[in-house]
Amino acid sequence: MKILLAAINAKYIHSNLAVYSLRAYAVQERKEYRESVGIAEYTINQQVDEILMDLYARHPDVLCFSCYLWNIVYVEQLVREIGKVLPKTEIWLGGPEVSCHARKVLERLPQVRGVMCGEGEETFLELADYYHGKVQSLREIDGIVYACPGNMAFAANSPRSVMDLNRVPFVYAPNISGHSHLNDPDLSENKGMPDKKDFPSAEDPMENFRNRILYYESSRGCPFSCSYCLSSIDKCLRFRSLHTVKKELQFFIDREVPQVKFVDRTFNCRHDHAFAIWSYLAEHDRGKTNFHFEVAADLLNEEELRLIASMRPGLIQLEIGVQSTNQYTLREIRRTMDFGKVSLAVRRIHSLGNVHQHLDLIAGLPFEDLKSFQKSFQDVYALHPEQLQLGFLKVLKGSYMEEQAECYQLLYQDRPPFEVLSTRWLSYADVIRLKGVEEMVEVYYNSGQFVHTMELLEKAFPDAFTMYDRLSGYYEKKRLRGISHSRIRRYEILLDFAAEWDPARKEEYRELLTYDLYLRENVKNRPAFAGEPRVAKEEEAAFYEREALERRYLQGYELYDKRQLRKMTHLERVKNELLLFDYQNRSLLTNQAAVYRIQASDILSLRYDQ
Repeated sequence: MKILLAAINAKYIHSNLAVYSLRAYAVQERKEYRESVGIAEYTINQQVDEILMDLYARHPDVLCFSCYLWNIVYVEQLVREIGKVLPKTEIWLGGPEVSCHARKVLERLPQVRGVMCGEGEETFLELADYYHGKVQSLREIDGIVYACPGNMAFAANSPRSVMDLNRVPFVYAPNISGHSHLNDPDLSENKGMPDKKDFPSAEDPMENFRNRILYYESSRGCPFSCSYCLSSIDKCLRFRSLHTVKKELQFFIDREVPQVKFVDRTFNCRHDHAFAIWSYLAEHDRGKTNFHFEVAADLLNEEELRLIASMRPGLIQLEIGVQSTNQYTLREIRRTMDFGKVSLAVRRIHSLGNVHQHLDLIAGLPFEDLKSFQKSFQDVYALHPEQLQLGFLKVLKGSYMEEQAECYQLLYQDRPPFEVLSTRWLSYADVIRLKGVEEMVEVYYNSGQFVHTMELLEKAFPDAFTMYDRLSGYYEKKRLRGISHSRIRRYEILLDFAAEWDPARKEEYRELLTYDLYLRENVKNRPAFAGEPRVAKEEEAAFYEREALERRYLQGYELYDKRQLRKMTHLERVKNELLLFDYQNRSLLTNQAAVYRIQASDILSLRYDQ
């Protein structure tokens, strides 16, 4: 019996925690399933035929797909073809995109035997037991909807009860955690570092995750009831044992994993849990791993903020879902948020300069028209997060938002991701306009490549939203949209736009664009928009000759001579100041080069030496 868990990810760097968790739990409970249950991961960038041929070559008896917004269309294409070339293979689907409308999925896809609804570990184990002859009938398995052969009917079994999260194995090294620990009196919450014997020696599951983002969960469920989100359906909030969590985090730290993303829906909803984990990371940090958390900023208390202030730059990053600052909107979508507290927390963390903050807005929510959304945008933009994500409402199957679609006059796409087209408050023309703003924010704000230029340009407009709106209009007018522009071309377009809108400051914009460019990259072929070099070759040569001898500015370059120093750094004159860009030392948050202002006395000395 061969059972295959298939995941189709959005990108290669992503990994699918769900299928690994299902297999790990099945193998933990039934060691004999180690050989019969396998995993296959693909991406939506592969051709359907390529995946179809690979699945055919594997020839599974049972094929289970993990279904999400980003892959459901792809999965359905595959299912229809697999039903033709592997007619005896039983196909099962699971995941958030099929759980809430299982019967409709089965009606649409007769090739599918059934749908696993909700939490999957125990359901998949019992399904594997069924195909191995340990369970006699599908009627005995909770949490599934399935087709009854012969009579064209569907059966829906009782919903599956949620499980103890501590019973779920750690998929990256299954033998360092699991429910076998739970009754061991020696494993108390106050134990310190995990024993080295807890780590794997023979098999290394981490080989499956090389060069990929790792996902981790320390809790399941959500305490909130936001109407656009499926997490609100699971009200049973559960936490993983802190002792187990610490062991597993230490595994990541010891392996020097680049990034771990917590998938907890609101990580800091329980203070003692969040504080314990953050404290552990701060105490055991080795300067390599970044941990990503989705938090409610208004719940951050003084103790947590002080702890965050003590952390190494880049140790953690925070994603904060603001969604809207319109109080009527927040009330209607059942979202609990105090934006005043959010603002205070975000500003305070921003002032520390050690944590990347990513703030989200959603366009298309009830009671949010264009004017209201503009205010929400301005409120969040004023906080200067490292990234501002302008997203659009997705009407998820099974969400309260879907139930209220008629009341809100909510029109949305029939195809995934079921994105909003218009509402009672927002026309499709408004949505198109906001799409243009979204593109400009992504290119000129979130890229971090135009920081100083955009700060000056914003002063030429009533507000930042208007600036991005006008810039989008400029792209439309000049027929620049839909073209894959090079990075340098984006600089040129921004200079042309700024010169047209604010011609008196054209040279200042040119200077700042040049500064922004060299902050990010040591460009040796000077772009045309930057104009002629402002540092004479003789002055540059004299500086590097002296720096090679005296090392006044560049620390850590002792092994390099003056020619190498010249190649590895850059000199630029901005606003009559001579600046040295050091690309070996960059900000962990912005990736900007360190910049040193060459003292006037050194400049005079250079001129004298010449």
